Amino acid sequence: MLRMRICCCLLAFLFLCAPAKSASFDDDADGATPAFTQVPELMEAFHLLYGQHFTEARARFSAWESQNPKEPFGEVAVAASYLFEEFYRQGVLKSDFFLNEKRFLKGIEGAPDPMRMKEFQKALDRARALAKDRLGKKPSDPEALFALTLSAGMESNADMVLKKQRLDSLKRLKEANEYAKQLLAQRPDANDAYVALGSANYIIGSLSGGARFMLWFGGIHGDKKLGMEQLGKTADGGRYLCEFAKILLALAARREKKNALAQKLLRELTAEFPDSSLFAAEYAKAMGRPVPAIMKPN
Repeated sequence: MLRMRICCCLLAFLFLCAPAKSASFDDDADGATPAFTQVPELMEAFHLLYGQHFTEARARFSAWESQNPKEPFGEVAVAASYLFEEFYRQGVLKSDFFLNEKRFLKGIEGAPDPMRMKEFQKALDRARALAKDRLGKKPSDPEALFALTLSAGMESNADMVLKKQRLDSLKRLKEANEYAKQLLAQRPDANDAYVALGSANYIIGSLSGGARFMLWFGGIHGDKKLGMEQLGKTADGGRYLCEFAKILLALAARREKKNALAQKLLRELTAEFPDSSLFAAEYAKAMGRPVPAIMKPN
């Protein structure tokens, strides 16, 4: 009996002293990758981004990326920060833009910030290179497909809205759709992938019938209803892009006169980001109330 107790104590001691296996995103276990796991550092950085604290958010993204240099999602996050900031600076994330038919369909007035767009493209290029390196080692790697889906989708949005290069935008949309099909066949829970597809589908679906008819022959099928459904999937179940999808879906809902949906989403965003002048203003507009004083973003 005494010998058994001694053995049990010895085993317990060895177990406690044994070095624990650290969590590594280089592991190929299902779900053990940042795109499919909520990483606290990334969650905090995205929260800062949606609160319009752009400098702080990008510093957090860059710090995480430097600690995980082989992960394409780090570069995807950096690229997303530049795109979100440029959309904010250009007024794209406001109902004034979405409800103005000419601006919504033809893009911003003037040109986007050249340095911001340069950094956006550099981050996309790095994300693609890392993703393709992963695919070379493991075909159909979901983390790589996720990065390629978001990269193509974000570039499609930038080309359409900021650069006003419609043909390039449509090529990227087709590319995003192809990667998304491969990704979602393996990981139907990759709800963040829907946000880029949904926004592009909604914009293309809003074009005139003649324009959509011509695009149909090119294999591009924009659909407003589908676009809003896809945005809804990210808004309801996204890990990192949930709030971004809520913004876009709320603005699309205002265009479609689905006021109850727009008010609900904007109320949620205002509650989550009480210091955001953007969400406070858009919620006030949706409710027919006076717009509060505007606060300058970081």
